[in-house]
Amino acid sequence: MQIAIYGRKFGNQFTVFADRFFDQLKKNKIQISIYEPFYNFILSNTDIAPGPVKLFNSHNDLGKDLDFVFSIGGDGTILETITFVRDSGIPVLGINSGRLGFLANISREDIDNAVNNLLSGKYSIEKRSMLQLNAPEGLFHDFNFALNELTIQKKDYTMITIQVWLNEKFLNSYWADGLIISTPTGSTAYSLSAGGPILSFDTRGFIISPIAPHNLTVRPIIIPDWNTIRLKVQSRNNEFLVSMDRQYATMPVEKEIILKKSDFDISFVRLDNQDFYTTLRSKLMWGADKRN
Repeated sequence: MQIAIYGRKFGNQFTVFADRFFDQLKKNKIQISIYEPFYNFILSNTDIAPGPVKLFNSHNDLGKDLDFVFSIGGDGTILETITFVRDSGIPVLGINSGRLGFLANISREDIDNAVNNLLSGKYSIEKRSMLQLNAPEGLFHDFNFALNELTIQKKDYTMITIQVWLNEKFLNSYWADGLIISTPTGSTAYSLSAGGPILSFDTRGFIISPIAPHNLTVRPIIIPDWNTIRLKVQSRNNEFLVSMDRQYATMPVEKEIILKKSDFDISFVRLDNQDFYTTLRSKLMWGADKRN
C-alpha cells in the first residue's frame, strides 16, 4: 500500500498518537509520501521517526499509484488537502488532531482501527460534489473549486444586493450582508451557521443561504446541482469580498460570478464502523441531555 500524508502541525497532546500512527505504518510496510513542511515540523518538534519517506510539495509531486491520502488536522486541513488531490480520484481519509471535525472524522483513539480497516478492505468510498468557478476565470489562480462553499460578503458596513440567476432564470435579489452557495458537504459548515439545512453528502443539490438578510421572509433554498448559477453584486462600495473555502479575493462590483458543479468529485474514505448520521449525532450532540 502507498499513501501520502498532508498536515500542517499539531499540539503536544497529539504527539503520542502520531507516533503510534507512524509506527503502525512502518510495521505494515506501507510506503509513505509526506508533505515536506509537515515532515520538517515533525522532525523539529517531536521525537517521531517517520522512517523512509518520499516528500512532496505540490499536486504535481503526488504519484498516480497512491492508494490513499491521509489528512492530519481538522476540516480546514482537509480543505487544503484537496488542493493537492484535485481530480486525481485518490481517496482522502481525515484524522482529527484537534476539536470538532465533520470531514476529519477519525478520532485520535481510532487511528489504529482505521489503518487496520484499510488494510483489510473494511471501507467504502464516498463521492463529494464540488463547486467550480467559471467566471471570473482564474480568480484563485489554478484551483477555482470549493468542497464546502463560495461566499460573497460586503467589504464594509454597507449592506449589499446580490442578484441571482439559475440557468438564466431570475431567482431573487438578496439584500443582505452576503450570500453562501454551499455544497452538501458544506451544509455542516458556514451555511449551517447562517440557518441553512443539513444535506446528506450524496444529495445532488446546492444550498443558497443569505447572511443576515434585510427581508426576514427570504430563507435558504435548495436547488438541483445541474443549475448554472450567475451572481451580480450591487453596492455603494465599488468592491466586495468573495471566498472559496479557504481562498479569499476582492472583486469589483461590475464583475459577475458564474458557478456550476465541478466535472469531478472528491473521494472520501468511509470506514465500515462509520456513517453520516452517527457523525451528526456525535458532532452536534443530538439527543444529548445536558441538564443538571
